[in-house]
Amino acid sequence: MPETMQQMKERAAQCAGEIKKHSSIHIVSHIDADGLTAAGIICTALGRMGTDYSTRFVKQLDDTIIAGIAGQDHELVIFTDLGSGMLESITSHGINAVVSDHHQPRGEMKNHLNPHLFGANGSYELSGAGTTYILANALGDNRDLADLAIVGAMGDLQHMKKGHLTGINRLILEEGASSNVLKFEKDLTLFGKQTRQVFKLLQFASDPYLPGLTGNEDACINFLKKHVTRVNGDERWRRWIEYNLDEKQKFISALVQYCLGAGLQPYKIERLIGEVYTLLKEDEGTEMRDASEYSTLLNATARYDHADIGLAVCMGDREGAYDEARTLLGEHRKNLVNGLMFVKEQGLTKLTNLQYFDAGSKIRETIVGIIAGMSTSITSDRSLPIIAFADTDDGVKVSARGTQDLIRKGLNLSEAMSKVSAEVGGGGGGHDIAAGATIPVTAKNEFINKLDEMIGKQVRNSKR
Repeated sequence: MPETMQQMKERAAQCAGEIKKHSSIHIVSHIDADGLTAAGIICTALGRMGTDYSTRFVKQLDDTIIAGIAGQDHELVIFTDLGSGMLESITSHGINAVVSDHHQPRGEMKNHLNPHLFGANGSYELSGAGTTYILANALGDNRDLADLAIVGAMGDLQHMKKGHLTGINRLILEEGASSNVLKFEKDLTLFGKQTRQVFKLLQFASDPYLPGLTGNEDACINFLKKHVTRVNGDERWRRWIEYNLDEKQKFISALVQYCLGAGLQPYKIERLIGEVYTLLKEDEGTEMRDASEYSTLLNATARYDHADIGLAVCMGDREGAYDEARTLLGEHRKNLVNGLMFVKEQGLTKLTNLQYFDAGSKIRETIVGIIAGMSTSITSDRSLPIIAFADTDDGVKVSARGTQDLIRKGLNLSEAMSKVSAEVGGGGGGHDIAAGATIPVTAKNEFINKLDEMIGKQVRNSKR
């Protein structure tokens, strides 16, 4: 992996050479946590150089958007966390561009930085933010931005394959630790350790799903009363970061015993403890202190048409932008709960090789992929990928989510979504474990049947 990193640094130096020729640059990035952190990294690096820049965030890059960018006649456009799947279109439209991305490449371009080009897997070994971090360090010493690169990787769920960050992500993580901007250690993996009261960690646990506790507030409070006593004079339930080591060990031991008694499989119980990533520049008790919580905060901004707020937070605004982001986060959480309840009530339709739900206009298309991923906690069949449909202004958004077990069997959602969406007059791509597409409204039935067939071929062919 150090050799791959060196190759990427050499390509990054080439891209940086082009960037340094220009005094004004346009940044185009994706509307998720990885895209926001990638934009935050490159904008910070450009600002330190004294280079003027403008930004734009998009849900998906297509020919129409690329044509519009070309018509604006920018000196240079840097695409972050997108662009690799549209290299031919970017080139054909005559855009002078640098692409810093980690999705599966299609086509070729001179100033293209992508881990796949050097034998690394962009699904779990390097995120868009991580790729852009390497580019930023070719422009100057920006190692203090390693924490943002890790937030991007966590937002992209790159730790899920092995339970911790690997590949080039690992090298960035170690660099960040050496620069004292972050630390990594074993701890409870339940979401919300910085900001949520401990019973809420149990109540909203989804990976793993805790039988009898997840979704049951009273049961979670009773669990704490039985195993951990309250010590605060104001009688408020404390957060995980307020527990001492003895209390943490007592809690974890009791939770493991509970899960064993509930019949939870050992491999799921093991996921309760794992590597967690703490941002040392951030105040304890805030969303930005924990990489996973930080990524969720960012998702709550750009996915609701407020990417400017998320970008401001990435670039250090801890006052107005942070307050607005927290307000959006509250709405985001409500929408996720409502979306998951919708799927639970409607159920999933099973075909031979996949299962799907059609949210119509009930779930916002910018978060339907998150709901699809969360739905693995409520389905009894994890042997099939989950596909989700949601209405958009210009067609139907499709999001697909798989598991590492399915990837090992041959599933590649990026390839499947790209090929099948093109066959029905749409477009898409992404990663082997998570991908998206936009298709015509009239093509849903044809699309889902073709996708079912292709996924079946992928899994069967891998067994030969």
